[in-house]
Amino acid sequence: MVLPQTKYAKSGNVNIAYQVVGSGSIDLVLVMGWVSNVEYSWEEPSLRNFFTRLSSFSRLIIFDKRGTGLSDRVSELPTLEQRMDDVRSVMDAAGSKCAALFGVSEGGPMCALFAATYPERTSALIIYASYARRIRDPEYPWAPTYEEREKLYKEVEENWGGPVGIESLAPSAAKDERFKNWWATYLRRSASPGDAVALLKMNTSIDIRNVLPVISVPALIIHRREDMDMKVEEGRYIAGRIPGAKFSELEGNDHIPWAGDYQKILDEAEVFLTGELKHAESERILATVMFTDIVGSTNLANELGDTRWHHLLQNHYDLVRKQLERFKGKEIVTTGDGFLATFDGPARAIRCACAIRDSSRSLGIEIRAGLHTGECELMQNNVGGIAVHTGARVMSKAGNNEVWVSGTVKDLVAGSGIQFESKGKFFLKGIPGEWELFGVSKY
Repeated sequence: MVLPQTKYAKSGNVNIAYQVVGSGSIDLVLVMGWVSNVEYSWEEPSLRNFFTRLSSFSRLIIFDKRGTGLSDRVSELPTLEQRMDDVRSVMDAAGSKCAALFGVSEGGPMCALFAATYPERTSALIIYASYARRIRDPEYPWAPTYEEREKLYKEVEENWGGPVGIESLAPSAAKDERFKNWWATYLRRSASPGDAVALLKMNTSIDIRNVLPVISVPALIIHRREDMDMKVEEGRYIAGRIPGAKFSELEGNDHIPWAGDYQKILDEAEVFLTGELKHAESERILATVMFTDIVGSTNLANELGDTRWHHLLQNHYDLVRKQLERFKGKEIVTTGDGFLATFDGPARAIRCACAIRDSSRSLGIEIRAGLHTGECELMQNNVGGIAVHTGARVMSKAGNNEVWVSGTVKDLVAGSGIQFESKGKFFLKGIPGEWELFGVSKY
């Protein structure tokens, strides 16, 4: 996909990187937590989907806070007031006179302070998985202690470069090697170890408890009940002290909003901001689905070790995505060490699968692929239907370095020069009937 253009706003002497996505009637400023990188964010499908959904009903404005991502590094710890000024500067640069603010984690206090200070520029406030105070005291017993924060500083500084904090921030994705590798790279591209710790120390000083009762704009507080990084009591506290605030307590234990069942978060935000949930109409189209999978990935990962395996897997992802772009395929989702993609032409899908297989050999990787053409149901950024299940079952029958297709695919590419050999008839789990499957012998 074509990334939105990164621009810069001037906040005092500091340059703040920002992007604008979508053209909805509502301006929505998304303030991410801790660290971010507005360009590398788009590399993760779930975060890309998160942005895309928000921009479907708003004019979405995203930015990197000072000291992070593509924005200027700073020599001194930024105050909450300075970061609030960054929001105002980005809004001015983007031509936004009034916007809804969506604060994620550490972005929540900043958005709350902005809403209380500039109600005329704030149409609504959404706070997700956030806090009012970062250090425990008798009136706020849910926050960590100073000793726990000091331990966190040390852990971050010593382990920066790897997937720091993923077990508590995104437990549902903690065993997904692709996501772990992306998360580690995202952190490295967002801040240096020293910057990351400095920002944590700045966050430690945050206390906006006295600000909350002053907020007069409509407010929605969202928190997952089992959030492993920020206790749900913190969300309840915030909601209870903002006059008229709505509190939405969702199932789940992920802290990162684009991990787990993030569509529920987006549903809550859309209804709150627009008054309705515009479910995307189910669109049914004829498409060719392609599943790929690395053969023997578990053994290979054990042989190489985590670091070398992550590097190899990232190279493989890059290779697959280049071939998808070349053959006009659409990546739907990564499946651990494989891909699900769709094509509007079966011949291109076959040639793409074969190109992925052949080029993967240069990495020392063997893959298998399965393809089927049928009616697919498109919903937002996903795809479903019996055709998808059939494609997965076809792949499961293929062997090392093999590309298998259903009879439907074979029939549709007659005259293309692609040749096949019959692999026999099979019963596919969960799919009615007996299916003759074919291996691609020439493409």
